[in-house]
Amino acid sequence: MGETDAGGQGGPLERALHVVGDRWSLLALHEIGHGAARFNEIQRRTGMPRDRLAQRLRRLETCSVIGRRCYCEHPPRYEYSLTEAGRSLLPMLAAMEHWGRQYT
Repeated sequence: MGETDAGGQGGPLERALHVVGDRWSLLALHEIGHGAARFNEIQRRTGMPRDRLAQRLRRLETCSVIGRRCYCEHPPRYEYSLTEAGRSLLPMLAAMEHWGRQYT
């Protein structure tokens, strides 16, 4: 577990947790993976505060886990989708959901 690379970024698990290791990021990814594409829809489904959602979406986009495309220019509005990296997280999210049903 203590594996550290030369850049001081920690091992693979630590790097993954930095990107998606909080409740709100995981919930946003889950909803995008289940068809919620627009900010208001993701916010409504998760109950996440708007400022926190905006922050998580920016980080997930910066880390190439989600992508966004403009669907309205005035005012600017975006739709979000999972990238290949984001889609690869879906089995883990499904396993966590299954675990939650079974043990919580």
